[in-house]
Amino acid sequence: MTSLAPCLMVQGTGSGVGKSLLTAALCRLFARAGYRVAPFKAQNMALNAAVADGGEIGRAQAAQAEAARVEPSVDMNPILLKPESDHRSQVVVRGRPVASADWPAYRAMQPDLVPVVAESLERLRRTSDLVLIEGAGSPAEINLRDHDLSNMRVAQLAGARVLLVGDIDRGGVFAALVGTLLLLDPADRARVGGLIVNKLRGEGAILAPGLDELVARTGVPVLGIVPWLEEWLPPAEDSLDLDARPGGAADAPADALEIAVVRLPRIANFDDFEPLAAEPGVRLRFVTTEAALRAADLVVLPGSKSTIADLAWLRATGLGAAVVAAGAAGRPVLGVCGGFQMLGEDLRDPYHVESEREAAAGLGLLSVTTTFERDKTTMRVRARATTSGLFAGAAGSELAAYEIHAGRSALTRPAPHPFTVVERGRASASDPDGAVSAGGHVVGTYLHGLFANGPVRRSLLDVLAERRGRPADPRWGAPGADRYERLADLVGRALDMDAIAKLAGLPFPRA
Repeated sequence: MTSLAPCLMVQGTGSGVGKSLLTAALCRLFARAGYRVAPFKAQNMALNAAVADGGEIGRAQAAQAEAARVEPSVDMNPILLKPESDHRSQVVVRGRPVASADWPAYRAMQPDLVPVVAESLERLRRTSDLVLIEGAGSPAEINLRDHDLSNMRVAQLAGARVLLVGDIDRGGVFAALVGTLLLLDPADRARVGGLIVNKLRGEGAILAPGLDELVARTGVPVLGIVPWLEEWLPPAEDSLDLDARPGGAADAPADALEIAVVRLPRIANFDDFEPLAAEPGVRLRFVTTEAALRAADLVVLPGSKSTIADLAWLRATGLGAAVVAAGAAGRPVLGVCGGFQMLGEDLRDPYHVESEREAAAGLGLLSVTTTFERDKTTMRVRARATTSGLFAGAAGSELAAYEIHAGRSALTRPAPHPFTVVERGRASASDPDGAVSAGGHVVGTYLHGLFANGPVRRSLLDVLAERRGRPADPRWGAPGADRYERLADLVGRALDMDAIAKLAGLPFPRA
């Protein structure tokens, strides 16, 4: 019988303390040390998703797989919750949507989901040397202890020791760490083998008296103090991260190109635009005001989990009229996935896949109608830029992308398309993607991950620069360094990797 790999788990004192980032860093650090590593998060709630095995998983787990230098799998995130409103989420199990549920309905599903989590974890353990597990929120949510599918219940399934992470930047890190440990059951508290203080600005020496008392009170060693990272190295997972993204006013010169991404209430896959934000001379902001759209060189409608509801929000706030005005004035407008659907003439939802409404008028900037269907498209594709629209400068360039959408869109009258899909999943194809307006300045596409492609980034930025009357930057579109190497270097210097590896019963590096 194949032996099961050991597991090590990263939990936090709350949401946003850096669990995803540190798990990604550990994935690369252990991979560099000679181990085959698999990331795992039993239950994730996120609207940033990626495609694995033809299904959906949280974007963070796909990023962690990339950091570990392995292909992503639906086993790495067997349960994905995609919020549809404040009270309901789409439940995705092993990559496939199975229900739309409120909390009582989801709670009733949990007995059937525990075996799914256990089976996925076991499959990863049989094909890896180490499984690095990320928790969710905090293990000290005592009101949810009986319904835990993310933290200590998973640690118990895995037989995993736990690293507990606290965020010093938000304040109260000592109380958060001590309080979390005090609220755990004794058996779970014994699983915590190390504490990590994350996001330190300034000198670590000032923490010494507090760290001494922390260890004395808890009996748990501090295994690292990770500095604040100015760079945003792994992709974002949660829309709570948007206010901290790069590309704001302090990150670009006064004459920077302005890209305004509408911050929809159910914004999804907003990490599509991170490569643009990293380009020199570009200011990318997530915005909710008409004034911000009027000042932008490019207006972007991103993906949405609730397209018709977010379209209604656009109209109610006046942002819809501002997008239409930008397109009518000949200014560049880009819609991705749900944003592409909104730019069309109408949206139909006869099966109530995304909305209680059966139909809604689109913004009318593209000659497209969209019908939502029960079967969702989730696949990786290879595509080629055409000679039409904002990406014409990249014509002929091939790129890897992915699609996640429930709607099917069709042209209502002949129109160019920005991309041609040349491979969809494992099947070859030659299908048009998206649509381009008559003037070429309004573009819609279903392809996520576009801007990871250098020629596509450069083509778009060149167009915006020409319209602004400023020179293009020769650095635009240049290949980026491996961000996970940089992340591993920064975090690895801050952690006691020998002690962390010992918690999993492993030498570091591999003998």
